Amino acid sequence: MKYTAFIPVREGSKSIKLKNIRPIAGKPLVCWTLEAACGCGAVGEVYISTDGEVIRQCVEAHRRSLPHPEKIRFVDRDPATATDLASTESAMLDFASKVDFENILLIQATSPLLASGDLSAGIEVYERGNYDSVLSVVRQKRFHWAENEQKGYSPVNYDVNCRPRRQEFGGYLVENGAFYITSAHGLRKSRCRLSGQIGVYEMPEETYYEIDEPSDWVIIEQLLERRRKESRADAKPGVIKLLITDCDGVLTDGGMYYTERGDELKKFNTKDGMGLEHLKNAGIKRGVITGEDTRIVVNRAEKLKLDYLYKGVKDKLSVLREIAAKEGITLDQTAYIGDDCNDLECIRAAGLGIAVADAAKEVKEAADYVLKAKGGCGAVREAAEFILG
Repeated sequence: MKYTAFIPVREGSKSIKLKNIRPIAGKPLVCWTLEAACGCGAVGEVYISTDGEVIRQCVEAHRRSLPHPEKIRFVDRDPATATDLASTESAMLDFASKVDFENILLIQATSPLLASGDLSAGIEVYERGNYDSVLSVVRQKRFHWAENEQKGYSPVNYDVNCRPRRQEFGGYLVENGAFYITSAHGLRKSRCRLSGQIGVYEMPEETYYEIDEPSDWVIIEQLLERRRKESRADAKPGVIKLLITDCDGVLTDGGMYYTERGDELKKFNTKDGMGLEHLKNAGIKRGVITGEDTRIVVNRAEKLKLDYLYKGVKDKLSVLREIAAKEGITLDQTAYIGDDCNDLECIRAAGLGIAVADAAKEVKEAADYVLKAKGGCGAVREAAEFILG
């Protein structure tokens, strides 16, 4: 079967202004679900349906940092389907009138905890169960009450005379709004995201949260940061195949030195050279990605006999992905050392994000490991020793 992902992203938002492109845990909100959709092997195309040029510009600016960016398409959203009162179905039907597809995955941009694996598993449920539609749910174990006819209140899902213990309570399923799957035929006939025989895919309880209010934002950002670190827990010594480092502030102390003639100088540390040599002997590839474009950096890279040197780079994450692809490895098998905000994306994306001791606060908070050494003071040597265990 063929699957087309559909992400409706409108520009207007009352509770949080421009929330769909507001950064959360290091990337715009919409990019989290885009990453999940683009990373799902069963998805052929990922359509962003939007009424706002600013949404397009944001996605285009981050396109290269996403897996399989060639999947991303844009489709103009009818303004009538982007109002506060318009239903999501109206946007889906508007899309169905413009694009041919076999099966559609409706993905909500406000559910950044969604992962590619969830979509793949949901598709498997859809196919194996021979369902007409599938939706994502979470299991809740809470006791519900409702007003009764006598103007009092009664329990909805348990007996007060036989209160179940939580571990014995099966609970109930709740839509978390992350994704819905249905066929083009089913959507056009029912004019609804769900129809016919409906199946469910159960996601972790924490994915119950979706961003509607500012308080949701705080909770989900913490969950994303925690998940990122937990998912990379295995990317520790023994599995790293590639080490990439920034130059200024890591291989150097970040200082800017000039002779009387105005020639620029940089201070490197010989201990780092030995650490990189040990990594080479262990079969680990090494490289530098830097925003600088000077002959000094080239000379040092040649001296160290590095496998990769990319200079004058603004989008470091795209280059990191490119190198990993050349090596035939995943980002989980990479380590990255940085010191400042332009290293944040790589710190977060690499399997092992490392910060030097004098790195910016946000870099140290995002890193999996913070070195004791400052940049230019043997930091890369220390990182090499950690990687080699």
